[in-house]
Amino acid sequence: MADERAETIARFIEPLRVEPGSKVDLAEDFDPSYKAGLKKKDGVELLRTGVELLAEYQSRLAAQDTYGVLMCLQALDAGGKDGTIRHVMSGVNPQGVKVSSFKVPSAEEIGHDYLWRYACRLPARGEIGIFNRSHYEEVLVVRVHPEILDRQRLPESARGPSIWKRRYRAINDWERHLADNGFKVVKIFLNLSREEQRARFLKRIDLPEKNWKFSAADVRERRFWDDYQRAFSAMLSATSTEWAPWYVVPADRKWFARICAAAVLAHTLIGIDPQYPVVDAQTRKDLRAVRRSLEAEAPEGAPADPYEAEQRRKKGKQGGKGSGR
Repeated sequence: MADERAETIARFIEPLRVEPGSKVDLAEDFDPSYKAGLKKKDGVELLRTGVELLAEYQSRLAAQDTYGVLMCLQALDAGGKDGTIRHVMSGVNPQGVKVSSFKVPSAEEIGHDYLWRYACRLPARGEIGIFNRSHYEEVLVVRVHPEILDRQRLPESARGPSIWKRRYRAINDWERHLADNGFKVVKIFLNLSREEQRARFLKRIDLPEKNWKFSAADVRERRFWDDYQRAFSAMLSATSTEWAPWYVVPADRKWFARICAAAVLAHTLIGIDPQYPVVDAQTRKDLRAVRRSLEAEAPEGAPADPYEAEQRRKKGKQGGKGSGR
């Protein structure tokens, strides 16, 4: 069953994966309205299945305490990052998930290299970390608005036309270092169309309960739409690697984007295949001794082991149905 689920998920997300070494033209290669022939009513059940699968594997990841997972979410404004996190992670244990959002750098963060603040928010072993925006802002927003580099106080030798190529290389090396040390990096770009972004901005204005989400600065950024598309294309081309691949998720339909994000994260966890630790012989012997002691404390009329009794009862009911009685 696990193999079947793994194969199904792998086939589902394959069209979304950016092949390492390929040259991406975002507008030509990926359709924001793609939905793999699915209908929304089917998507509800698929998302529920994906969330259940994530809960199962997250429990094993935490118990094994060997690997960590970092999921990076990038999108333009109104791309659906918050909703994706809320729905995809709805069934997991919040103690095992750490979400970090990155705004304008603080004075302390500006005083360090540009990767420092992201390194400070990495997940621990056994955890799933989610970056709501990530270190890729340093080759997206900063590239579209190069005046931001002035605030980073870089030495003159670190400036110039080759800065983006050097940053791509540094990011790839950093992610390779994480992967080599047991931290799997998976990256999702929520690919939103210009028209869908316009519609979502208007909805934020039309609905009073969504007014707080609206920012005039977000609308001003629409003037740089083409610049962002070029920056995204260059980023995807340069930084999708075997150890940290990019997945371009169609984001015009929120329900489909959430299914895709859940599938990508589930695929990553299935690839790790974390296992519950197996105790040694001495520990098993100690457990048997404790069990006998606890069973001896059972009140009169109560089963010695309530869980075991419940399992026998369920098994008996299933057997009765199968016999046709």
